Amino acid sequence: MTNKELQQRREAAVPRGVSNAGPIFAASAKGATVTDVEGREFIDFAGGIGVNNVGHCHPKVVEAVREQAGKLLHSCYHVFQYEGYVALAEKLNALTPGDHAKKTVLVNSGAEAVENAVKVARRATGRQAIVASASGFHGRTLLASTLTAKVMPYKAGFGPYAPEVYHIPYAYCYRCPVGRSYPGCKMECAELLKKSFVDMVNPEGVAAVILEPVAGEGGFVVPPKEYFPRIKEICDEFGILLIIDEVQSGICRTGTLFAIEQWDVIPDLLTSAKSLGGGTVISACTGRAELMDAPQVGGLGGTYGGNPVSCAAALAVLDVVENENLVAKSQALGAKVRAAFEDLAKKYDCIGDVRGLGSMLAMELVHDKAAKTPAPDIAKALVAKCRENGLIILSCGHSGNVIRTLMPLVISDAELEKGLSVLEAAFAEVTKG
Repeated sequence: MTNKELQQRREAAVPRGVSNAGPIFAASAKGATVTDVEGREFIDFAGGIGVNNVGHCHPKVVEAVREQAGKLLHSCYHVFQYEGYVALAEKLNALTPGDHAKKTVLVNSGAEAVENAVKVARRATGRQAIVASASGFHGRTLLASTLTAKVMPYKAGFGPYAPEVYHIPYAYCYRCPVGRSYPGCKMECAELLKKSFVDMVNPEGVAAVILEPVAGEGGFVVPPKEYFPRIKEICDEFGILLIIDEVQSGICRTGTLFAIEQWDVIPDLLTSAKSLGGGTVISACTGRAELMDAPQVGGLGGTYGGNPVSCAAALAVLDVVENENLVAKSQALGAKVRAAFEDLAKKYDCIGDVRGLGSMLAMELVHDKAAKTPAPDIAKALVAKCRENGLIILSCGHSGNVIRTLMPLVISDAELEKGLSVLEAAFAEVTKG
């Protein structure tokens, strides 16, 4: 069938609340290329929104899935245990930051991993309040959308929300929440956490602070190197746990296996998902063993959590990370993309800021560089023009004015150059006149 025919069926059968990047239906994909049902190829700079770091249908992941599917599709880990769950937990315990004893619970989505991290934090501390970031995105379930600050489209009309969740501004240097400039700012944005204990929430009631090391949907915002160490100091001062949400930034996207490694901070709990499964459905919450053991028996888990096929895929992904040196590939890819973005910024005044970490990079678009007026219209036009010319790219940010890159880390030089050429041509077309 054609894309148009399938779109008509989609509109009749699927709710409008399920968003789509465009009226395109995929038929197959490999590496960094997706082929639609009409045989047209697209270079993928979206990566399934950060899911395909090892590429679409990586042969080792496909083979692991195929082999496991022929042995055990599902037993429910709560009924019949299996080695894959234990092996993946062991692997994550070893790979996540910190040399302390750790344990891991496996679930399904990023939101579910976040919700379990909050459950663990509350049970372990005996406290209820959670402090999150105004730039953060943590999912679409009730608690996860409560932790998420952005109203449209994630929260509008879905309340009431979970109680005891508080938001503080993030370390957004391009739009500093305290009106200062780095590095002379003395990390006043980090001190906003301590200030919240005066006029927002009693610190003795705060179980955890949850933050993304790179704010994903919030615009790929990267805090300065001093930010997370100061946040951890404040948390430790008041007996508060630090949850780091690596759902989008993890598995080599930022040039290290987990982004938080670049701040030399060891979180108490860490969530991972997306690229962990290489395209299969899996997520994890990994944390200090004594914290993870706080919930009572039966308090964590779920029917499909740590599905055997997904565990096999995730183990294959982590083998690919090591054997194909994806950390180095992410660093090299990030250097190329950043250089290209900085070149574009010299040519087009609408690019107000180029930022990111490793290959998790973005350009913030504005109508006026001095006033920093958001330009979501330009971002929307760029996304559409790129799609028209065979490149899939996504926008993000609270104003929808940030262009982000999440291309597979295994993208070839030729695919990368072609994609960047399409993007530059789109800039020329959208901004002319």
